[in-house]
Amino acid sequence: MNKLQGSCLCKTIHYQVDSLDMPISHCHCHTCRKAHAAAFASTAGVMREHFRWIKGQDRLSSFESSPGKWRHFCSVCGSHLMAERLAQPHVIVRVATLDDDPKMTPQAHIWTSHDAPWLTCDAVKKHPEWQT
Repeated sequence: MNKLQGSCLCKTIHYQVDSLDMPISHCHCHTCRKAHAAAFASTAGVMREHFRWIKGQDRLSSFESSPGKWRHFCSVCGSHLMAERLAQPHVIVRVATLDDDPKMTPQAHIWTSHDAPWLTCDAVKKHPEWQT
């Protein structure tokens, strides 16, 4: 697999992964929803030896969102890039921050027990771009 590039919104921080080593999942947990201000966060595990910061690591900020889980984000634009539990052999990449197509599709929605009623949207009208 080709190396994948990723970055934050303002392009201050860049990272690279050799491969996504675990399937993409959409995480619906309370902390992901709050951290990303979104209905869910798309994540994939990457073995530590397959992840590296390329640029801007000095602009990273970190937050322990639950005991032992650290979320790393850009201190300039706030983009959450990666999370980790230090004892685990992998990190959790925020797939939406990849600049390259991982050529994988999500395999699961996780923590759906945390969904709020307003998240149900199957019958909601869809627009390809901004609604008119």
